[in-house]
Amino acid sequence: MADDDFSTADAGASTTFPMQCSALRKNGHVMLKGRPCKIVDMSTSKTGKHGHAKVHLTGLDIFTQKKYEDVCPSTHNMDVPNVTRKDYQIIDVSEGFLALMDDGGDTREDLKVPDGDLGKEIEKKFSNGDQFMVSVLKALNEEQVVGTKVMTS
Repeated sequence: MADDDFSTADAGASTTFPMQCSALRKNGHVMLKGRPCKIVDMSTSKTGKHGHAKVHLTGLDIFTQKKYEDVCPSTHNMDVPNVTRKDYQIIDVSEGFLALMDDGGDTREDLKVPDGDLGKEIEKKFSNGDQFMVSVLKALNEEQVVGTKVMTS
């Protein structure tokens, strides 16, 4: 027993939690095919002769916007990702990475400039000298910039 190494233990906060299918709601989050998704459509079928009503879920991956679908009995549990959103002020954009500062003054430089229009918008605003913030969504130890906000000081 003395050989156990607990030096790398985390706080124990799970990346997902279970929730009954029938309790899920549109615009909520759910894990579909192993990806964190926002529920964009859901419908419940009537109970059949073998008993269970089924819930048909359609969701968009919160990071890639890819569409996923799943069907599950309404009494079964599905995993719901713990999704957090945090706003950061942009300090610098260089070599495809963002230098960000949070409310407490802590900085980080590990997030990539997002692909597509959002990335172009961030780079354009930064080169114009605009003061703005970005919203970072985090789920399952994956983080991505999902939007920009005008800074109100």
